[in-house]
Order: sequence, then C-alpha cells, then structure tokens
Amino acid sequence: MPSLVLDNSVAMRWCFKDGSDSDLMYAEKVLDRLTDTLFLVPNLWHLEAANVVARAHKRQWLTSTQMHQFLDLVLQLPLIVDLQTAKKAMAETFTLANAHNLSVYDAAYLELALRHHVPLATLDLDLRKAASKVNVTIFNS
Repeated sequence: MPSLVLDNSVAMRWCFKDGSDSDLMYAEKVLDRLTDTLFLVPNLWHLEAANVVARAHKRQWLTSTQMHQFLDLVLQLPLIVDLQTAKKAMAETFTLANAHNLSVYDAAYLELALRHHVPLATLDLDLRKAASKVNVTIFNS
C-alpha cells in the first residue's frame, strides 16, 4: 500500500473548508486516497492539529459541531505516527529548517518524507519549495 506524508496544511482545509478552489480540490484529492494510502505523520501532528482547532473554536471560527466533526474525521484517518521525529529534531530536522528557512515543525514533515522516500501532501508554499530542492515529490493525484 502506498504511503505519503500528510502535512497539517491539507487537513486544515478539511476542517475549515477555506482557501482557494485549487487548495480545496487538492485537499479533497488527498482525502480521497484514504482507502488506498497510509498517511505518515510526525509525532507532533495531532498536537498541531488539536491546537489549531482549539484556537479556532475559542475564537468562534468553528462551532462545537464543526470542531467535533473534524476531530471525528481525524480519529478515522489511517495515520502512522512516526516515533523517530523527536530523535531527528536536533540534527536532520534542524539542519533542514535552517537550510530552507522553514520552521522546525514544517521541516519535520520534510525530514519524514525524505527518510521514508515518499511523497509529501502539503499546501504550504515554503515547504513545497524546500521539497523540490531536496527532491521530495509533492503528492499530486
């Protein structure tokens, strides 16, 4: 079964249903791959997603119903949580972040895709640019 690294920028489109039409279509294409693709995520993925959703709910950008619908969706995702993310943070991930002017959080997705030789599903333009520089394929159904 194929795998890809799932960046939170894609999952947040499932939650907020905002952004450009092309971003929304891209996020839907990734979601459509649920049945035949394993999604790899760094071990910070759930914390990152929960933080965005909690802040959005607190600011009343999401209703309680919308928040719970998204959290239910996340619980159904076939996510494979990478347990090496923390071990890579101070070396490979830090180096990628500095080299490509990324946050260490974003570099964690890039490092994971590099290490596993799998495509990266992301809408983050800086992350896409860095991926292209290190020959990581961007998911494109």
